[in-house]
Amino acid sequence: MTRALFLDRDGTLVVDVGYPRDPDAVVLLPGAAAALRAVPAEVALVIVSNQSGLARGRITPAEAAAVAARVTELFAAEGVVFAGVYHCPHAPDDGCPCRKPAPGMLRQAARELDLDLARSIMIGDKRSDVAAGEAAGCAASLAFTDWADVGPRIAALLRLG
Repeated sequence: MTRALFLDRDGTLVVDVGYPRDPDAVVLLPGAAAALRAVPAEVALVIVSNQSGLARGRITPAEAAAVAARVTELFAAEGVVFAGVYHCPHAPDDGCPCRKPAPGMLRQAARELDLDLARSIMIGDKRSDVAAGEAAGCAASLAFTDWADVGPRIAALLRLG
């Protein structure tokens, strides 16, 4: 089984614009690509993102797919490739098992990508990201607002596992 670094998308990897619908407006957060390039190749990078704009009718499935594709394209241009990209399309009150803080997306990724949750890390910018990692049984979960601050902490956590 492979270790993973689970990553929230909006506010963690890219600038959070609310309900992203325009792929041309996607902007990587400073330092994110450099920090992820430093992650050892044997650690799978996986995006797990709540996208309630779909359930709320604020964005269409085509817009959500175009934004997701743009995120992976911009990171690929920086030398960062994701093993998987997962999103929850539900609204907060839908009670689904995939919307963070529930661990559904992480568990789905673990099943599909043969990931070891107990040796994996969840990174995000909100308490719900941390709670999802904890509920999934990840080794660690961190919330942060600046890649310059968290990059070295991720490296240290990966060395421990």
